[in-house]
Amino acid sequence: MKKIIISLSLAMVMGISACDNKLDLEPRQSVDAATALSSAQDIESALIGTYGVLTGTGGGLADGELYGTNLNLVPELLASDNSVSWRGTFASYREVTNRQMLATNAEAQRTWITAYQVINVANNILESLDKVTDADQKTAFEGEARFLRGIMYFELVRLYALPWGATAANDQLGVPLVLRGTTGQEQAAETRARNTVAQVYTQVLDDLTKASTLMPEDNGLRASKFAALAFLSRVYLQQSDYAKALTAANQVIQSGNYQLNANVTAVFRNRNTAESIFEIQENTQNNPGTSNDGLTTLYASIPSGGSAIGRGDVQVLNSFVESYDATDARRTDLYYIGVKGAGTRYYTGKWADFYANIPVIRLAEMLLTRAECNLRLSTTTGATPAADLNAVRERAGVAPIAAPTLAQVLKERQQELAFEGLRIHDIKRTKGKTGDLNWNDPKLVMPIPKREIDANSLLVQNPGY
Repeated sequence: MKKIIISLSLAMVMGISACDNKLDLEPRQSVDAATALSSAQDIESALIGTYGVLTGTGGGLADGELYGTNLNLVPELLASDNSVSWRGTFASYREVTNRQMLATNAEAQRTWITAYQVINVANNILESLDKVTDADQKTAFEGEARFLRGIMYFELVRLYALPWGATAANDQLGVPLVLRGTTGQEQAAETRARNTVAQVYTQVLDDLTKASTLMPEDNGLRASKFAALAFLSRVYLQQSDYAKALTAANQVIQSGNYQLNANVTAVFRNRNTAESIFEIQENTQNNPGTSNDGLTTLYASIPSGGSAIGRGDVQVLNSFVESYDATDARRTDLYYIGVKGAGTRYYTGKWADFYANIPVIRLAEMLLTRAECNLRLSTTTGATPAADLNAVRERAGVAPIAAPTLAQVLKERQQELAFEGLRIHDIKRTKGKTGDLNWNDPKLVMPIPKREIDANSLLVQNPGY
């Protein structure tokens, strides 16, 4: 019985979220979706479990579809020209790299499915808030659910739709907005058409703006008010709304909660450092895998006892490594010659531990966003563009630039944030090119999964698929 995947029942999602221990074999799929969220404790458990879905839990339903692999890797492969080459055996990633995806592409399908699973949990939480009697807890839960839903729709619309600005009114097809939870077969069978890109962005901004006012400033290891503001800055930057991107980034920076680490490797080698605004918590039980999924699996090629850590599928091009200054710590400490390729190929050192946390947004990005926006607006909100740019440069051990140009700030962003899932999105928002493809080329858009098209007659496929 075909069901549209965007409305997977809460019972299935609870199967992921209820426990992160792979040895726990209790049949979680039997949880009654109509009564699963019947208390504040149930809601908090669902929220906590959803973070496991964000990374991908090895061996479970989620294995790297979101921040654990694909939301980082796919944007890098889509803009691989002059940056990386794919040398792995997975045909699905090769299709992404070559911009020759089919509607059956496995990465397009599994990322779509899992993102909508997260959205469904968020929707069910929002509809169950009447079960929470503590006012402060209820507020925080609402903010966190809106945050999770907002970032998922932001990632979906950037990957599965022509970019913001591709049409004057941004009325190109986006993704379906599902804002009601699914708790039964009747709801699961409902079909929805794609909303416009403008409508999806409106929803994203509404969710993240409300989240930024509802979430606590300190939320332990989970997302906080400042994570919502940092994502808001990303959304506004993607829309070229530099004034609002600047305001949001400046709020994060001026909070004083975050500081640049002393060296460029610390945020990738240690958990929850002072620089990290939001990162995915991983451990030996909760991770996207060590053989066929995960950033370390696909990016690393590290000697280890006569073998290697990682598959070495993503090779960094020599020309990209050499674009850094010779003494730049990001070049000397975050790139290495790997095992795969007979000692001649470079690999990034950012992803070198299967169980390390995954930084999603960090202070260096906010500083570079503030520098770019101030430069574009001819303002000095919070600091001069030179001060923010040079804070990042000097940490890397390279000379400061007294009067930076926009091109220099954008290059710094490319070098500082390489392999963190921003490359294709930056090319699209700056209306650049990757290889021979312009920023708005349909080949740089993921296909709507064929199984979704087959199950939902209202869905329209992207051009070229």
